[in-house]
Amino acid sequence: MITCYLRYEVPLGKLAEFETYAAMWIELVPRFGGIHHGYFLPSEGESDVALAMFSFPSFAAYEQYRKDSAADPDVQKAIDFAKETHCFKRYERSFFRPLFPKTGPA
Repeated sequence: MITCYLRYEVPLGKLAEFETYAAMWIELVPRFGGIHHGYFLPSEGESDVALAMFSFPSFAAYEQYRKDSAADPDVQKAIDFAKETHCFKRYERSFFRPLFPKTGPA
């Protein structure tokens, strides 16, 4: 399994637009075989950072998602919304391999 970690910089006053954008992607990722773990939005303080994580069974599956989603009209709608609203300044993408706790007795 591979997990994609996204870190966004959200401009002051654009959190509502960013939340709309995030909700679009929560619905889109599973359509292409991924598991969306949600978005984590700024809460207390003056943070301008939002996070997101989603997983695919392998990096190859993630690459297939990128290829397949490029032609999807709902994905294009989400991309266009971000461009129109400027709901984030930039983002960083990193990939991780999760390590889960053992189940059952050792």
